[in-house]
Amino acid sequence: MSDGVARDLRLVVGRLARRLRQLHAAEHEGDRTSFIELGVLTRLVREGPSSPTRLAAGERVTSQAVTAAVSELVHRGHLRRRPDPDDGRRVLVEVTDTGRAALHAREQVLGDRLAHVVAGLTAAERTHLASVIPLLEKVADEL
Repeated sequence: MSDGVARDLRLVVGRLARRLRQLHAAEHEGDRTSFIELGVLTRLVREGPSSPTRLAAGERVTSQAVTAAVSELVHRGHLRRRPDPDDGRRVLVEVTDTGRAALHAREQVLGDRLAHVVAGLTAAERTHLASVIPLLEKVADEL
């Protein structure tokens, strides 16, 4: 049974991810923000300042990929670097107000679309969907 569930989960999550990427690309045509950059911004908004090493581990990408993403986001004014107060040899990165506003604007479009789809579900379906989200997060964390 778990093999079938795993297969179905992989298929539906893959389909959902592809659809979100398609919508994202259509809504932000010409925007060169990468998914790693979006992941870094989102994580920093959610969790607060972090080291590039922790960001790479959290996003499950190489430290080089995070370093490139952070450099680009700093260049655009979306992030800033500052010394780690606990260890002056290390650097933390944090989101600027500009970065927070840019992320919010990007999320608004997809968020509105998803909210519209979810609103079309029955109350019972919305409750069930909400109850599954922590399980999906757990699976994502374990992959």
